[in-house]
Amino acid sequence: MQKNQIHIINGPNLNILGKREPSIYGSVSFDVYFNELKNLFPNVELHYYQSNIEGEIINYMHKYGFDCNGIVLNAGGYTHT
Repeated sequence: MQKNQIHIINGPNLNILGKREPSIYGSVSFDVYFNELKNLFPNVELHYYQSNIEGEIINYMHKYGFDCNGIVLNAGGYTHT
């Protein structure tokens, strides 16, 4: 049985989650959250990608978006700029 594939994509500044203003954003890195997700959903093949460059995020979605079951996009700073 093939696992479902989900790609999680984070946008700008989410690579410093847990380091940047921990009093506002918390002190936990996304790697910790990602490992928790993998443990919670062992039958799902999870992939993770982060970029601070909009074009790279779009290229990633074009490369993998048609061959997976879904994409979760946290666009970060792109949601308000």
